Amino acid sequence: MSQARPRIIGLPYDASSSFLRGAAAAPPVIRAALHSPAGNSWTEELRDLGDLGALTDAGDLVLPPSGEARGLIEAGVGLLLRDGARPIALGGDHSVTYPVVRAIHQVHGPVSILHVDAHPDLYEEFEGDRYSHACPFARIMEEGLASRLVQVGIRAMNGHQRAQADRYGVEVIDMRAWERGGRPTIESGATYLSIDLDGIDPAHAPGVSHREPGGLTVRDVIGLVQGVGGMVVGADVVELNPSQDVSGLTAHVAAKLVKELAARMLVT
Repeated sequence: MSQARPRIIGLPYDASSSFLRGAAAAPPVIRAALHSPAGNSWTEELRDLGDLGALTDAGDLVLPPSGEARGLIEAGVGLLLRDGARPIALGGDHSVTYPVVRAIHQVHGPVSILHVDAHPDLYEEFEGDRYSHACPFARIMEEGLASRLVQVGIRAMNGHQRAQADRYGVEVIDMRAWERGGRPTIESGATYLSIDLDGIDPAHAPGVSHREPGGLTVRDVIGLVQGVGGMVVGADVVELNPSQDVSGLTAHVAAKLVKELAARMLVT
């Protein structure tokens, strides 16, 4: 087993959000759910993340509500990678994925990305902003940071984003395809997982800014995490908006996903 270990890093940034802000408050809320006495530190694969060094935490970056945050995120994640860690980034809005993947690329080259979301986030620009949380995967693909981008759970695509997906060769498994049995196949190489919590049906994860009915179950997403192939070199869990969360339910979903992401990183 590789000596690399998963390490949490909080990215409290939501200045690139549209519609509602609030995701910047998510990292400490996810941590509180992760360490809640309501649960325990064991994963479904019977790995105890409470063991010394199994899952460490780099704390939160201090990020301004401006474009300067992108460089700080890239540098902060880069430090973790140079230390041999595999980052699990707690967003923040989905715009943080772009600088995280830039840092990953410097170490691992182009990666395969498994992206769970209701939205493709492939806009060329959104409301005049090329770095909006609606655009990170356009930036990632145009810079050649990913060898493959596989999107699962999509159910809010428009014509422009469909054209963008075709332009960049994105493999889209929308919810209609999922219902017909479509599943991602990433079997080897460096792999990055990006999980937008609105990819999950709001019946299961209501604490997001952009609720889109008709999505994946929590169990579906856990299965994707546990079943993805390759070497998982990094991941993010983004778009929790605590101000919209009912009884902290979505925070606990996020914490569950963090645990299973960490367990998956400990496999290879």
